[in-house]
Amino acid sequence: MVWQRPQEITKTLRVPVAVPEDIRAPVGRVQDVRFLGWQQTLSRRIYPLYTILRPGHPLDKSTVCERTLRENHFRVPRTPSPYPGAAPSPWHDMGKELDDPLTANEAVGFAGLDYTVVIKPMAGFVDQDIDASVSDRWVTTRTDTGDVLGIVGEDYEPVQNRDAFSFFDTLVADGTASYETAGIIGRGERMWILAKLPGFMSVNENDHVNKYLLLSNSHDDCRSVRVKLTPVRVVCNNTLTAALQGAGEVHVPHTAGGPENVKTALALLAHSNRLFGELDAVFNKMALTKITDEQLLQYVKALVPDDGADADGAAAGRTRESVLNLHESGQGAALSRGTLWGAFNCITEYTDHLMEADPSTRLESIWFGRGEELKRKAFRLAAQLM
Repeated sequence: MVWQRPQEITKTLRVPVAVPEDIRAPVGRVQDVRFLGWQQTLSRRIYPLYTILRPGHPLDKSTVCERTLRENHFRVPRTPSPYPGAAPSPWHDMGKELDDPLTANEAVGFAGLDYTVVIKPMAGFVDQDIDASVSDRWVTTRTDTGDVLGIVGEDYEPVQNRDAFSFFDTLVADGTASYETAGIIGRGERMWILAKLPGFMSVNENDHVNKYLLLSNSHDDCRSVRVKLTPVRVVCNNTLTAALQGAGEVHVPHTAGGPENVKTALALLAHSNRLFGELDAVFNKMALTKITDEQLLQYVKALVPDDGADADGAAAGRTRESVLNLHESGQGAALSRGTLWGAFNCITEYTDHLMEADPSTRLESIWFGRGEELKRKAFRLAAQLM
């Protein structure tokens, strides 16, 4: 399988898109729908059920599945995990849960992240940990706090948080996606929104993986708006962000809006659905691939080799022991123990919940830094073992 490297969405996506004349708003808000519980089939497959509470609607007081909600333009409410005791998500203290906003602008305002970013000459900022040797450059700063967010070129034009994700509003307006959580990394160098797509991947029938897109706007470099596929394993809230080695990330150029936004959103949706379909097949193949204890040990050793700077390998040994313990007793271990899927997820659980003790640096690591890179390596190695 060949994966693409990240490129601008206009260059990466070659999906024929028919732009509708108008995008219908959903008939109902989340207040019109109530979650009832999880249903299990004879094959052990589990799925959520809802009831519609909208007087006068043909489906009022009906029990329906998520697909029926979407087909009737009802928004899917936030659905609790079917796994009691699931670990909190790595971002639960780092972001703000959103109350069903219909636009990204509304989401940014609700989360209190509508700060303005401007660029200023480097001179005068040498006392804020700025390298004086590049004092002829420019910096991005927040007007509300005065914090320096990054070093940029003179021609850099900040994309404000309130404007960055307007292209995605089309998908939220018609119920295809929902803005769930928003936050910042660091002092505001990067602002992010997690948007949930409908449905989920079912691994080995009852191990659910939700489909998210991570939208981020950077104020410390020229990449600006990025969208990353972010599958989240529900039983442990592991983020499988980097599984597609770059094919799951696109850069979105900031446009004037209107029809171009609609085209961008629909192309992004088609691209994401295709990749999530591919991931569904890969994850299920992992779950069917049995591994021995020795194979597991060699897998972990390949991902956590001895560090040359650590003469006796003690630090690497402790890390490997932590990872192997997660394979036996981590969140959701009983659903996948002894399989390649379980091996991959003990790495992702370690990365998301144990690798970085400081919550302030955890998200940067697992979504954009060394944690993401470790998950890429874990996925590549797992693919070689199938």
